[in-house]
Amino acid sequence: MSSKLFDLSGRRALITGSSQGIGFALAQGLIEAGAKVVLNGRDKGKLAEASAALGGVDTLAFDVTDHEGVRAAVDAAEAGGMAFDILINNAGMQYRTELQDFPADAFEKLLQTNIASVFHVGQAVARHMIGRKAGKIINIASVQSALARPGIAPYTATKGAVTNLTKGMATDWAKYGLQCNAIAPGYFDTPLNAALVADPEFSAWLEKRTPAGRWGSVDELQGAAIFLSSAASSFVNGHTLFVDGGITASL
Repeated sequence: MSSKLFDLSGRRALITGSSQGIGFALAQGLIEAGAKVVLNGRDKGKLAEASAALGGVDTLAFDVTDHEGVRAAVDAAEAGGMAFDILINNAGMQYRTELQDFPADAFEKLLQTNIASVFHVGQAVARHMIGRKAGKIINIASVQSALARPGIAPYTATKGAVTNLTKGMATDWAKYGLQCNAIAPGYFDTPLNAALVADPEFSAWLEKRTPAGRWGSVDELQGAAIFLSSAASSFVNGHTLFVDGGITASL
């Protein structure tokens, strides 16, 4: 009985920004749980490489910040028989500099990539899920949904917005049979954090600040994604699950 709760056999998942990093790791985890995964990104070359590494899974290239382009791609995929049971909104970016020097164009790009994309893709996919009275949407938030640190104030704002948009999705769409939740990773060794991983001073600070005493490994996010994608989370809605080694639990 318990194994069936987490079985994703016969389910299809669309994962944005999944040619590398967290998105790629989540794709691996869902495949191992039985799901059919569709990778998304803008770079068709990177998508092809990621697909090959996962045994030739399907890909769907589109720009998550283009509202009309997202809807056209999702609608075409659904019309072609590629119905999405699970959506993971993972696409995101980072830009680091002190707030007084933060470029306006970088701020706008963060807004579009980290939060507007969640609306664009979430709405496009949810319209089809609503018709089927079932669906799982998982938005990738961040430890910065709850905490701030110097040099990333706009990023923090976008991830706080992801958490609240997740609550809004649940509030509007639970009545249609959808479960909409978020995962908030702590500090993980990813391409987005490459500069911090390479900084001995920052890594030393992080190890002292995090009760687990280390960086996270991206495969440690797979269990949370499988749980929120599966029947095991059928009454979990509007929740943000922190996977952070305890950093938000301690002073």
